[in-house]
Amino acid sequence: MSELKLLEIIRPIWINRAVQTLAKGVSTREDLLGQIENFYNLMFQAIETGDPSWLDSVLSGWASSLTQTDLESPSSILTQLVNEFFEVTLTVCQETLDEVQAMRLLRALLPCFSHAYEKAAQFEIQARVSYVSQQLNQAQQVAERLDRSKSDFIAIAAHELRTPLTLIEGYTSMLGENIRQEQNNSNVTILLEGIQNGVGRLQSIINDMIDVSMIDNNLLKLHYQPVWLNQLLTILISELESTLQERKLSLEIIAFPGYNEVIFVDPERIMQVFRNILSNAIKFTPDGGKIQINGRKLSGFIEVTVSDTGIGIDPEDQTLIFEKFGRVGNSALHSSGKTKFKGGGPGLGLHIAKGIIETHGGAIWVESPGYDEIRCPGSTFHILLPIQAETPDQKLARLYETLSKRQPAQ
Repeated sequence: MSELKLLEIIRPIWINRAVQTLAKGVSTREDLLGQIENFYNLMFQAIETGDPSWLDSVLSGWASSLTQTDLESPSSILTQLVNEFFEVTLTVCQETLDEVQAMRLLRALLPCFSHAYEKAAQFEIQARVSYVSQQLNQAQQVAERLDRSKSDFIAIAAHELRTPLTLIEGYTSMLGENIRQEQNNSNVTILLEGIQNGVGRLQSIINDMIDVSMIDNNLLKLHYQPVWLNQLLTILISELESTLQERKLSLEIIAFPGYNEVIFVDPERIMQVFRNILSNAIKFTPDGGKIQINGRKLSGFIEVTVSDTGIGIDPEDQTLIFEKFGRVGNSALHSSGKTKFKGGGPGLGLHIAKGIIETHGGAIWVESPGYDEIRCPGSTFHILLPIQAETPDQKLARLYETLSKRQPAQ
């Protein structure tokens, strides 16, 4: 008797046994019966043609219909299903056929089940990969929407705050002028100066928020001009002189190759970068500490380093500090002063510095042995600036070219 005839003999018993084994409720049996009959018919075609790939369509369909619970399960659902079919086949053959017939049929069915195991695993892995990819894409979309919402909030809040702040600043200035013209108003003058200082601090925060919004939305525009780094740093040090004296900090600049060469950058933005980096060094270096600016000239770049003898940064936080609001440590323990030791802040300065440097085509990173307020291992910030021998702004380049032609010959 042929294998196909043997398959026809066990068909009703096999299908009934498979339904009883796999069905978990009476309501599901009708649909399950159709699926099992389809599998059996395709198995019959596979034996008749000698091609096990007849089973691929039903296995692929089952893989695509796996539920979220199935896909999140640690066990392989489809291979378990194929295994159930194989055990049913083995049992029915032993109970229905004699030993010789059972061996013949099982020998014929073995390649089909071997192929089914392989394809079931393959289709299920593909389904799980697709599901995980979809979940990751959804999570990424949610994160992007959240990030856009934060950027939008920052931009809107900054612009909404700027208008009333300008009014406060203007009226306070006018009131101060009127009071200074009178006598015996020293106490009121002190109070007005306090208001103006607060307004200035708030204005600085709002400007930072606007800068963050422009960086996040790729709207930061650079105005390239020829500058010398030594001149920028000299101006910046004069700005910070009173703060350095108040904190008893020493700031040393070591002349390095490229320090006094002309490069094209946006001077205001580069000043902002070094101001933020130095302010960070001042805030996290104890009174009496040292800050040093050094650097070197590389192929196509100038690397500037800002080192301090501060409390340092843990390795796991050395990328976090460049993120928006990327403050580390317990913010409740930070002082409220902008330049005091461990002074507080919104955590935008380093994020802005990173955005400005990367818009220039450079890079910024920090190195530190770790965080220790007792031994103070310090930190070193690296700022990598591309050497621009001429401005990338074509209109400005033409202007410089015109001016240089007008200069009299030496």
